[in-house]
Amino acid sequence: MNFQFDLIEDKVEFFEALALKDLEKKINAQIEHNKAILLTVHHVSHQMHLDENGRTYYSAVVHFKAKK
Repeated sequence: MNFQFDLIEDKVEFFEALALKDLEKKINAQIEHNKAILLTVHHVSHQMHLDENGRTYYSAVVHFKAKK
């Protein structure tokens, strides 16, 4: 039996929440998970949307890269 493990070099994840604090908690939790597989944050992009009822909606894209 032959096992082969490949290192994940890039990973992009998407997050969404109704409150900025909740979005931050989700991202921080995933950062901790990805540290276990040797990925660090390379870039973060985020947006806030206001719907027709005045409610805010937050989203973010986080690009993780392998530690060098």
